[in-house]
Amino acid sequence: MKPLLIFVLAGSLFVQPAGSLKCYTCAMQVSNSKCQGVKDCDHTAKACKTEVLSVIGVITLISKECALSCEAAFNDYTVAKRNVSCCDTEFCNFSGASGFEISYTKVALALCTSFALTFLRSGP
Repeated sequence: MKPLLIFVLAGSLFVQPAGSLKCYTCAMQVSNSKCQGVKDCDHTAKACKTEVLSVIGVITLISKECALSCEAAFNDYTVAKRNVSCCDTEFCNFSGASGFEISYTKVALALCTSFALTFLRSGP
């Protein structure tokens, strides 16, 4: 009986966990609804990571991935805001980008302002 117990205990050292973390994945998408890719993360992944980059409050880019490590962060730059969120349960990064949306009115206003400035600077 002892040899069987030793064999089972020794064998258990080489067994991988039954399931790995599962996360939603996408790269540089403009909508959370486009981030529906699913990935079985590598067994070394410890978190699901969501990164949201909002440029001038006009356009938002969303990326999601499995991460070996993850540190939540918020950075407010002159022309962009970057928000990183982390979680560690199955499909926990589903709605990490809620609250950010594209404003087409702001896009149109930014383009019109850009064209107007270019036209005024060119002068006669």
